[in-house]
Amino acid sequence: MSSSQLVQRPEASAAAPAARGRATRSRARALSPRARKRRWLGLAFAAPALLFYGFVVLVPILQSVNYSFYSWDGVSAAQWVGLGNYVSFFTDPALLESLGHVLVLVVFFALIPIALGLLSAALLGRGKMTGSGVYRWLLFLPQVLTSVVVAVIWKRIYGPDGPLNSALRAVGLGDLAKNWLGDFTWALPALGVIGTWTAMGLCMVLFVAGVAAVPNELFEQARIDGAGPIREFFSITLPSLKGQVAVALTLTVTGALRAFDLVWVTTQGGPGSSTTTPALLLYRKAFLNPDVGMAAAIGIILAIVCLVVAVVITRLSEEKNA
Repeated sequence: MSSSQLVQRPEASAAAPAARGRATRSRARALSPRARKRRWLGLAFAAPALLFYGFVVLVPILQSVNYSFYSWDGVSAAQWVGLGNYVSFFTDPALLESLGHVLVLVVFFALIPIALGLLSAALLGRGKMTGSGVYRWLLFLPQVLTSVVVAVIWKRIYGPDGPLNSALRAVGLGDLAKNWLGDFTWALPALGVIGTWTAMGLCMVLFVAGVAAVPNELFEQARIDGAGPIREFFSITLPSLKGQVAVALTLTVTGALRAFDLVWVTTQGGPGSSTTTPALLLYRKAFLNPDVGMAAAIGIILAIVCLVVAVVITRLSEEKNA
């Protein structure tokens, strides 16, 4: 091989990428009319949905952000307060108390239903159980009913002469009977039990479906190795349900943060302020004692918190699955 050929080889290797780039650009130019047509056609099909989404979602969000910087009763002239409404959110005793109530509701709305849903998946997901279909239907029933119907049913159950107190009196525990939703101590846990009953069915369905997708060979191998039900659950079932647990945790935690209709129908935040939630205070400030700016600030903060919760749970589940 001559020295001239040796000298030209680096130049040829350097020129090869440039030649490939020119070829790619020439092909792109040759296909650009078709690709451009497809792109515009796709945008044309998506435009109505995007416009509708922007009109019903993005525009109200931007308006709410704008309102949150003002003190406004919805009628008189608005006054600029800057971040004052957001500062008030974290200094107002009523709002801080409502945040504490939300933390209690998260336990009842999210943690307990997920634990019970995992237990149900462990019992129903592997093998046959007598009456399992009826059991699943009964647990999923609250998901079919509207939240207002659920609240009305449980309000009757918790009433002074309701089935719960009647059952307590029938077994000789009449001293424990009380107006559960009217008791300062028990009103919030009573609401939490309703949330547990409502959310458990969703968690159960998610987890049972996830267990059904796990290959039977894994469970059979575990049993051959001498694994008992508890070890089988923690070694196979629970790791296989990470995605479903993340979904259930996101839905239930954000549901607790946004709790309004259940609280409004049953207690309206009472007795006193023992069951108030941020969403309930938002409603009061927006419609009962108008302070539109503060109501908008509460809504924006709740939206941000729900978004952060969803992102954190999703990231953690992805890291564990990686």
